[in-house]
Amino acid sequence: MNFLIDFILHIDAHLVNIVNSFGNLTYLIVFGVIFIETGAVIMPFLPGDSLLFAASALSASSEYHLNIWLFIILFWLASVTGDSLNYFIGHKVGRSVSQHHFFGKFIKEENMKKTEAFFEKHGGIAISLARFMPIIRTLSPFVSGGTGVKYSTFIKYNLLGATAWVLICCGAGYFFGNIPVVKEHFSLVIIGIIVVSLIPAIIGALRSKLSKN
Repeated sequence: MNFLIDFILHIDAHLVNIVNSFGNLTYLIVFGVIFIETGAVIMPFLPGDSLLFAASALSASSEYHLNIWLFIILFWLASVTGDSLNYFIGHKVGRSVSQHHFFGKFIKEENMKKTEAFFEKHGGIAISLARFMPIIRTLSPFVSGGTGVKYSTFIKYNLLGATAWVLICCGAGYFFGNIPVVKEHFSLVIIGIIVVSLIPAIIGALRSKLSKN
């Protein structure tokens, strides 16, 4: 867990090491991370927004010879196909996975209910909005499949959310990631990205708590 926290907070340095060690295989590695983060229901803690931002920032530097367009295509494919896999897992196993003695440790019933409440409030667009929210973005496809949302409806909003997410995160990293003050305080920027992405979930939780009171 300590390694994961260090990897997320200093993802720029770790990515540089990966590029120096693996060269063009870096594209495959980051594709795999995003695919697993979105496609494996029990991996919502892997870096998402921060990885897109950091990888795009590196691609803006001629020092690393990375292609921003290839990153954009791979991140988009990883998010769309990962979410689709997650959807079909949810369609197959449904809510019972949260009661499993092993998988229940990662997929909490409480988080499932929060995701369902988010869906009920926002409708189909919630699938797109969830792409910008850690944890919920991983549970969103799973809940969609488990609650009977048609795949044709799911994939429409999934494509919309994935496209917006990749373009915004990659664009921010490419154009702002190499600004001196950002590079000097990269860990704080990553924390800021995580905090901002969690704000909708925090607001939703507070509203739910206040409504109950």
